[in-house]
Order: sequence, then structure tokens, then C-alpha cells
Amino acid sequence: MGILEDKSRARLFYKYLSKVYDSVNPFIWNEEMRAEALAMLDIEADDRVLDVGCGTGFGTEGLLEHTENVHGLDQSVHQMEKAWDKFGKHDPVSFYRGDAERLPFRDDSFDVVWSSGSIEYWPNPVLALRDIRRVAKPGGQVLVVGPNYPESTVMQKVADAIMLFYDREEADRMFRDAGYVDIEHREMGPSYDPDVAITTVARVPEE
Repeated sequence: MGILEDKSRARLFYKYLSKVYDSVNPFIWNEEMRAEALAMLDIEADDRVLDVGCGTGFGTEGLLEHTENVHGLDQSVHQMEKAWDKFGKHDPVSFYRGDAERLPFRDDSFDVVWSSGSIEYWPNPVLALRDIRRVAKPGGQVLVVGPNYPESTVMQKVADAIMLFYDREEADRMFRDAGYVDIEHREMGPSYDPDVAITTVARVPEE
């Protein structure tokens, strides 16, 4: 387990990263990548959508282009303060402080669940994906963006020491273990590193 897959360390990390996050983020996760990921989803105007690990609201902003019913959750109040500055605390987005492994929502609450740049900090990603499946409606879509596993052996060791990195095979295993179907993966990234991220979209089985 990487050092940032500890929740207290991750909160401390984001306490300081939040000050510069929106300046650094476009070099790794930009608007073009966000648009490409959103195009993998079928979001209707009246869909209820959850953004797990919403951070400063970059993904949230893209979701609002498709529906007005967006809910954002994050464990870092420092990150959410930046999101509140953009959107307000309650309107147009409903924000919640919470844990991806223990989502504070009822079963079958959301048509779509989105999570970008969060799974790498989850100590137990399969457990979190199961809880996301719980709060998503049967037949609903779940999309997760995480860091693609580097090809270099040296960088793999560095990556493993910091947080969760994974490839298509591991993403497939995690989503299948969590009970999803119709699983699709796509690598994406900025022009200088087009495979830096891996995006997975899957469906919750119909009852």
C-alpha cells in the first residue's frame, strides 16, 4: 500500500495541495480529457449524478454541463472549500463530506456515479467500488479515472510506494470483483503523455 493510501495522510496531503491544485491539475487532467471521459457516459438532463472525490470541482464542472442534479463528495474539507468558492455550498451542487468506502447515501440513489483522481487514494478500492455500486441504480453507469501503471520498472516501484496505480487488467479485476458488467477501459492523457490516465466505465447489473 502506498503512503497516500492512508486516509489521514491523504487528508494532510490535500490540505496543502488544495492551495495550488487548480494550477497544477491541467498538466495532468485537463478539459479535453474530461470531455473525452464524459463522452463515455450517457447522461440525461434529469439524471441524478454523484461525483465521488470531487476535490475542487473540476469534474463537477463538466458534469454540470449535462445535468443540473449533481452531488459532490470528498473527505478533504480544504479541497471542498475551493469547490464552494466556485459553486457555493448548496447550489447548484449539493456537497457532502464523506468516505468513498462508506457513502452516506441510500441504495439506488444515483443514475450515474463519476470519480476522477480519487481511486488512487482509496485503501480498499474494491470495497469502495462495491459501495458505489450500492448507491447507483440498477443499470446505472459508473465511471472512474485513475493513474495508469507506468511501463518503466523504476517508475513502477516509485508509483507503488506512493499510491495505487493500475493497468487495464487490474481495473478489469477490480470492477468484476465489485460486481459490475459491461466494463470498458480507455487510456488518455495530455499530448506529452497520452497514456497517463486510465478511464473505466461500467454498468450496475439490472435486478
